[in-house]
Amino acid sequence: MSRQEKQRLVLGLAFVSPWLVGLAVFQIYPIIASLYFSLCDYSVLETPTFIGLANYADLLGDEVFWQALYNTLFYAAFALPLGLVVSFATALLLNTGVRFMAVYRTIYFLPSLVPAVASALIWLWLLNGKYGVINEGLLHLGIEGPGWLSEPAWTKPSLILMSLWGVGHAVVIYLAGLQDVPKQLYEAAELDGAGWWGKLWHVTIPLMSPVILFNLIMGLIGSLQMFALPYIMMPGGQPARSAYFYAVYLYDNALPYLKMGYASAMAWILFLLTLGLTLLALRLARGRVYYEGG
Repeated sequence: MSRQEKQRLVLGLAFVSPWLVGLAVFQIYPIIASLYFSLCDYSVLETPTFIGLANYADLLGDEVFWQALYNTLFYAAFALPLGLVVSFATALLLNTGVRFMAVYRTIYFLPSLVPAVASALIWLWLLNGKYGVINEGLLHLGIEGPGWLSEPAWTKPSLILMSLWGVGHAVVIYLAGLQDVPKQLYEAAELDGAGWWGKLWHVTIPLMSPVILFNLIMGLIGSLQMFALPYIMMPGGQPARSAYFYAVYLYDNALPYLKMGYASAMAWILFLLTLGLTLLALRLARGRVYYEGG
């Protein structure tokens, strides 16, 4: 490089150096450290003791670990597809030319802005088995509502229902994608005799497939990291650990139990699980996602 090019390189590195330092200190180092701690007996208060793969072996025989993993995968298996369908259907409705559409869009997006703690308190009131608003409404219809948060069979369905409350972010992304679908394609489909369903299936969904894939992957990552609502609403995963999620068990091991090595091993298993499911989704989407110009 010439002298001027070297000066520009040094100047550019100087400008990005705060970001590089932050990346190294707050991301790269913690990742490497957690990998090392996952191979150690580490209680935070004492020096780590290397024990190899013992933490991973202990996890395989940990019943609570498998219960938390099952709860998380069960939640993801239902909340993720339901969220994708509801958010996409909502975006389609909000993309029509109805009056006061901006107001409707704002209303659907507002729940996404509610903090997790406030949202949990709202749902504690709505889903109260004795005095909750939802059960009161069911009672007026002649239906006796269940104990949403007190019966093990209903805790995970309750959380799945709550997940639909915050689909506003996905709706906004879908709306942005719908605005880019060329209108002349709908006109061509109408000339070919396609109805509403035909235009949706043969025009909208194929052109929206990259957006659907993006929301699928982001939803998958978010579902596997479910933490705030079960932690606040059902401490300890009660009743009967039916709402004890993976991220909550990881947190309990790391801080209350001071088993940082054990928690680090859990974190790496969660990372590998998320990575594997994401790669599987990308592989299944190969050849099914339409990219303009591709």
